[in-house]
Amino acid sequence: MASVYFASDFHLKPDNAGSRSREESIVQWLDQAQCDMSALYLVGDVFDFWFDYKRVIPRGFTRILSKLLELRRLGIPIHFFTGNHDLWMNDYLTHEMGIPIYREAIRTEIQGRQVFIGHGDGLGPGDHGYKLMKRIFANPLAQKCYRWLHPDVGVALAQYLSSRSREAQDAVQLFLGPEREWLVQFSEDLIARENKLDYLIFGHRHLPIDYLLSNQRTRYVNLGDWIHFRSFARMRNGELELLFYENEHAVVYP
Repeated sequence: MASVYFASDFHLKPDNAGSRSREESIVQWLDQAQCDMSALYLVGDVFDFWFDYKRVIPRGFTRILSKLLELRRLGIPIHFFTGNHDLWMNDYLTHEMGIPIYREAIRTEIQGRQVFIGHGDGLGPGDHGYKLMKRIFANPLAQKCYRWLHPDVGVALAQYLSSRSREAQDAVQLFLGPEREWLVQFSEDLIARENKLDYLIFGHRHLPIDYLLSNQRTRYVNLGDWIHFRSFARMRNGELELLFYENEHAVVYP
């Protein structure tokens, strides 16, 4: 059986040497994975910032966009989830490549397994400041007002704010324990209501995590990122595994 691949948190930036190298690695990984790929799930924050202007495409990202188009032409389905950094992705990928955009987590069946997939931002207890900010940013009026900014100004402002957000998050790269991991708490609450799920797959945490939940059957899997770990997940014959691309020192938590 062919494999389904999952990845998140590329945080690609234009005109950035580190991001250019990361983008090239991602394309190399996709080149190698496509030989047995039946579907690809991109689970948020592919771009460090994206805004769907009506007539302007953000600079950069030529390599990854070209690769996604190639995969689509090969008939490989791609599912794109917005994250907290690219939540202003609207219909560009759908219109140009036939890639559906998901703004909320979904439940789906993959290779006979019941799977819950989403970026993970704003889920679980706590983080009330971000949850309020997300409601504001998701408001159509806020997006309309931002569109009035010239793209040079709007993109530069977003990149500055994004870099500040990334600096704060990069300081935390340890598994904090189930009682302090919000997505673990969300997952436990969800399986208490829906005990048929096999996997809950998220990004956002920037840490590769494979955690067996309290029902001793369902696994919470966080995809990590491509900034530090080059991590991704592969499902083959219904079994999900966290893997690393050319990073022999990476580890799976907890």
